[in-house]
Amino acid sequence: MRISAKGRYALAALTYMAQQYNNGEFITVLSIAEDLGISKIYLEQVFSLLKKADLVFSAKGAQGGYQLARIPREISVYDVLSAVEVSLFEPTQDTVPDRAPEIEKALRRSAFEVLDQQIRTTLSEITLADLVREAEKYKQSEALMFYI
Repeated sequence: MRISAKGRYALAALTYMAQQYNNGEFITVLSIAEDLGISKIYLEQVFSLLKKADLVFSAKGAQGGYQLARIPREISVYDVLSAVEVSLFEPTQDTVPDRAPEIEKALRRSAFEVLDQQIRTTLSEITLADLVREAEKYKQSEALMFYI
């Protein structure tokens, strides 16, 4: 499965926001871009899609920025990717419907639909809270490394 930069950046940005969720402050795209090393202009496009999908909301002004629209455990990876990865969740195109409709139906029902459902189910079970917990594990293990 290949996830575009847009999808990867959306997940990284929202995981970053989820790490700071409890402080209640708005986070600017600029601060996310700087902290994660992502293009601000590209990230603004991503946040436009995330806002349209009601995953984040924004406030203007000096103290403005973005906040998650729901708590991290209520936002799944599927929610994020389906907001920004338009083609990832489109149905598979027909392969041989005219010449071999029985093969077409077999492919669709036994392979493509099963795969699509498994992907949806798996990505729906992983939340931003899960990603934050996982990131914290790696953060702690990095802090304990000694270099000589």
